[in-house]
Amino acid sequence: TDRHRARLAGMKLSTRDASAYFAKPDPNKTGILIYGGDAMRVALKRQQVIAALIGPNGDDEMRLTRIPGGDLRGDPAQLIDAIKAQGFFPGPRVAFVEDANEFAAPAILAALDDWTAGDAQIVVTGGALKPTSKLRKAFEGHADAYAVGIYDDPPSRDEIAAMLKDAGLGALDRDAESALNALAGELDPGDFRQTVEKIGLYKLNDSTTLTTEEIAALAPASAEAEIDAVLNAAAEARSDQIGPLLARLEAQGTTPVSLSIGAARHFRALHGAAVDPARGLGRVPWKARERMQRQANAWGMHRLERAMATLVETDLTLRSASHAPPMAVIERTFIRLAMMAPR
Repeated sequence: TDRHRARLAGMKLSTRDASAYFAKPDPNKTGILIYGGDAMRVALKRQQVIAALIGPNGDDEMRLTRIPGGDLRGDPAQLIDAIKAQGFFPGPRVAFVEDANEFAAPAILAALDDWTAGDAQIVVTGGALKPTSKLRKAFEGHADAYAVGIYDDPPSRDEIAAMLKDAGLGALDRDAESALNALAGELDPGDFRQTVEKIGLYKLNDSTTLTTEEIAALAPASAEAEIDAVLNAAAEARSDQIGPLLARLEAQGTTPVSLSIGAARHFRALHGAAVDPARGLGRVPWKARERMQRQANAWGMHRLERAMATLVETDLTLRSASHAPPMAVIERTFIRLAMMAPR
């Protein structure tokens, strides 16, 4: 029958099907293998599926057994013991094998074969397993188990919606949704989830609509944010802030050459926005676009061309045999830019 052929075809979940399964796994299945090169992404999915299987109190009620994958090579029987063991508390149980590799495969395959209804569900995580992996083949070919590959793609809309729901956030307007989608592509998954949780706490008991400004304020600051601060100071005629900002960057180990490269990139983007406002800032992170568009409009194309010429001159000085202190050269250039900036 078609159903029988589907069972024989194996249980390799697509990305879309996997998102739905992680949110609501089948408690009657044998288990699931979650694998991928990004350990954080794999860990987040593992946490989600285990929490959905045993509930928020499952770990406290000892319905979760953790087994390092490396331990199964010396003691392969412990996984079978874990899936058969009955605890003091009623409810579904999970035997979790972490960081499994091919050396752990014989013990895991034996547990899959020995599993019967009522046993603890087997959850296994692994690294970037090849298609020839015994683990992948076992789970993909099992009639009542699943295999899911986690790749480096940003969270999907469904995954972001699930995170928002978990954080107590309702529907967003289009601008806020676009801002979160962009942020999901910039941050690693752990930082993005923490940011969504922080936003949920911030909006607790607040019925107003989430704004892009609130998202930007709550998003984690990166090392590049410090460089952006001094570049914005130069572009916005705030020459008095340039010295203190550069001193802080120098103390953090930022080099004059990296500042020169960052400034050239910033002012090229402004020039592109001045020439073509619709597409000029297409590659700029969403948090900076509105501010940089204002800068581009204020400077204008011709003034920005003079600024870029100044930066080319600075780059040549830094790369020459000049004895001038490089950071002093950068500071003088940024102050010149701030003096050129419209007020």
